Amino acid sequence: MDFEKKARPLAVVVMGVSGSGKSSVGERVAAQNGMVFVEGDQLHPAGNVEKMAQGIPLTDDDRLPWLDRIGEEIKTAQRASQGLVISCSALKRSYRDRLRQAAGGRLAFVFLEGSRNLLLSRMQARQGHFMPATLLDSQLQTLEPPTGEAGVVTVAIDNALDDIVALACKGLSGMAVKGGD
Repeated sequence: MDFEKKARPLAVVVMGVSGSGKSSVGERVAAQNGMVFVEGDQLHPAGNVEKMAQGIPLTDDDRLPWLDRIGEEIKTAQRASQGLVISCSALKRSYRDRLRQAAGGRLAFVFLEGSRNLLLSRMQARQGHFMPATLLDSQLQTLEPPTGEAGVVTVAIDNALDDIVALACKGLSGMAVKGGD
């Protein structure tokens, strides 16, 4: 579904814990809707990547500069009137609110939700990713699901990738996310 023809958000954050499929889903949602995709992991400061690679969970102090970089990407795209899909774990409501503030309220989230067992199996199957599977439990403990938050589409990840993307696009097509809402 092409949600661009409706009052689509200028930015979409594909969120969830590591292993949920943020990058794969985000790339496809962006491609299907003529939007730019940004891999949020590439915006992490080097120190964050080093900590995670060593199996050390990030703190709020570690995450805030990263969230601000993501917020800057959103602002830059909005100034250019360019649609943007960006991957970001956005684990806490305060993180999502920080991104909403950066976006001036013109932001939607796609929350990729799955069981610990499925997430763990995906993480263990990945090759060459800096995030070890040992950090999954710390991410799940940090996660504050966006239940009840406006502008959020929740999609279960126990579907095929094409189905996940279709469900995300369908949910986004029904949203009219406007500044300040």
